[in-house]
Amino acid sequence: MTITAGERVPDVQVHIMTDEGPRLVRVLDVLGTGKAVLFAVPGAFTPTCTDYHLPGFIMRADELHAKGVETIACIAVNDAFVMSAWGAGCGVGDALVMLADGNAEFTKAMGLELDGTSFGLGTRSQRYAAVIEDGIVTALQVEEGPGVDRSSADAVLGLL
Repeated sequence: MTITAGERVPDVQVHIMTDEGPRLVRVLDVLGTGKAVLFAVPGAFTPTCTDYHLPGFIMRADELHAKGVETIACIAVNDAFVMSAWGAGCGVGDALVMLADGNAEFTKAMGLELDGTSFGLGTRSQRYAAVIEDGIVTALQVEEGPGVDRSSADAVLGLL
């Protein structure tokens, strides 16, 4: 069942990349305090994610912070090495936290998995954006089809 506004974000473990290598973190340790924006993509390095979704949040990070967002995080069903390389290649820097949900445990707990087997991707995440305050989802925008409309940085700014 898909998570809805008013529910707590599942506190599962995901990976982030550090200077020492991949490190397990609890989702609520990253997103559980203050106002956060989490957006999910079906896959790192995929065309729509790389050309539109991720860059929009990089370009709008200052505007999101000005609206009280303390943490902006991107999550995908990829490993920490891939998420780190993708973030570096796109110039993420310190603007966003790149979360790796390699086994889709968070994605499944959110009820937002996507069956990408027909195009060779296996289990992935649906494309979405969530506004989270103190660990509680206050808004969730899930894309109804291909493209980045409901889950774009501009759409999230409209929710804040």
